[in-house]
Amino acid sequence: MIKYRLKCNSCFKSYDSWYSSSFEYEKLRKKEYLTCHFCNSKDIGKTIMAPNLLSLNFKDENDIKNNKKTKKKILEFQNFIKNNFENVGDDFAYKARESHYNSRKKTKGIFGNATKEQIANLNEEGIEAHSFPWIDDKNN
Repeated sequence: MIKYRLKCNSCFKSYDSWYSSSFEYEKLRKKEYLTCHFCNSKDIGKTIMAPNLLSLNFKDENDIKNNKKTKKKILEFQNFIKNNFENVGDDFAYKARESHYNSRKKTKGIFGNATKEQIANLNEEGIEAHSFPWIDDKNN
C-alpha cells in the first residue's frame, strides 16, 4: 500500500489517499478516475511527500509504543469492520460486482479477501475497493 497526499488544483484543498501501488495511482490518474473529495474536480495532483517507513529494527521504547499504538488502531478498525460489514471471504470480487450491478441496493457493506489484481480490476470498473492490513490476533 502507498499513501499519497493529493491536492486539487481547482479548490486548492488537499487530502490523503491510499493505493495498492504507484502503478495503480498512475493508471487511475490517466483514466481520469481520480476526483477531488471536496469539489469533484478531476484536476488532481500529488504533493511532495517524505516516505513513512515502519522498521522491524526498533531503535528505542518510543518506536515499540508507536508500533503497539498502530496495531491497536488496526485492531479497533478490524472490530468495526467485523461488526458493521458482511464477511464474504474469498468471494469478495464476485460479491462486490453483484452488489454494484444489482439495482436493488444492500444496506450492509461487505469485506473479504481479494488479490491486488482483483482490486485493480474492480477499481477499473468503477467499483470502489480498498486493501486494509489484517492482523490475526488471539485476543481479537
